[in-house]
Amino acid sequence: MTAEVLFTRERSVAGRIEQLIKNTGASFDAALYRFTSDRLAHALDEAQKRGVRTRLVLDRGKYEESETTRRLLAAGRFAFRLGHGRDGAGSKMHHKFALLDDSALLTGSYNWTTESEEQNYENLLVLREPKLIANYRAEFEALWAEASET
Repeated sequence: MTAEVLFTRERSVAGRIEQLIKNTGASFDAALYRFTSDRLAHALDEAQKRGVRTRLVLDRGKYEESETTRRLLAAGRFAFRLGHGRDGAGSKMHHKFALLDDSALLTGSYNWTTESEEQNYENLLVLREPKLIANYRAEFEALWAEASET
């Protein structure tokens, strides 16, 4: 297994995510509690234009609270669905992970927001381990199946 550890204290996590997205060739799937970063939305938009299949599962409550998130997704650039936690409406889909070509897994405390990048102490792990990726793939597919379109 290879692992890369990133902390917002030390460097731009969004910059590293952008690099990884630029190197993604076929698919990008993410389960994100919060997504308000114009910078990362632009990187995903560019990937989509290159033919990368992009799917997002977002927390319904955070989506409904955030005009920024709704604006980023209103153009229909990405396939996305809205989910919630195990207890149904009002509970949280609190995951923060992404799968890139089923060859890399991004996970950690990092929310895909400007606040996480510029204000908070956050972490992100970049893991390349097929068994871990397979487990997260199964979780993503279950979330995708359970989640609803807007």
